[in-house]
Formats: sequence, structure tokens, C-alpha cells
Amino acid sequence: QVQLVQSGGGLVQAGDSLRLSCAVSGRAFITLTMGWFRQAPGKEREFVAEVSWIRDSTNYADSVKGRFTIYRDSANNTMFLQMNSLKPEDAAVYYCAAARLSTVWPLYRENEYPYWGQGTQVTVSS
Repeated sequence: QVQLVQSGGGLVQAGDSLRLSCAVSGRAFITLTMGWFRQAPGKEREFVAEVSWIRDSTNYADSVKGRFTIYRDSANNTMFLQMNSLKPEDAAVYYCAAARLSTVWPLYRENEYPYWGQGTQVTVSS
């Protein structure tokens, strides 16, 4: 069983940076595809980014490409989402997610991820 525990988030001003963390337990990074999703009030959950560590490949939504970066701290089994140049439209609850590595890749849909973090709020003031 994979457990994901998130931290980070908060209130920032437009243009600021923020880093979200997702601590992974129960399975090694290399055996997982991991992703970030977000859900703003009144909207559906949307894909933000995903990474396949074993393939050394990342994919980002067009809306965050060039501003957000996924990286990891393997020693502490933690994944990070570095968010730069934040915009008010980035405000949402952010979720990390994981799926066991398979031949299906990349994973863009939330129903492809069986494991989820608890979510963390990101608020961006203009």
C-alpha cells in the first residue's frame, strides 16, 4: 500500500514562489508514476504535472509549463512541486497522486491514480 502525506502550501502574492511536498511510503519511488493535480472552487480536478522516475520523464499542463517543476529527494522519499511566478488562477487545493509503474504512460487522468495525498491549499492574491 502506498501512503502519500502532503505539506506546504499557504497564502502568497502573485509572482511569488511556493513549494509543495509529498512524502511517499510503502513503495519505492522507482516503481511509481507520480502526479500533481489541483482543484479550484467550483471546478473539476485538473492535471498539473506527472513524472515517471524510471523513465526520467516529466510532463506538465500547458498552464504551468515553464513555471512549475517536479523533483525529488530520494533519500527522504519525498517529491516536491516547485511553483514559481504564481498567478491568481493557480489558486486551488493541490493533490499529489501515485500509481504503480505500468506500460500505460504518461498518466493524465485522475482515475489512473489509485493513491492520493490529503490535499493542501494554495492561495494566490493579486
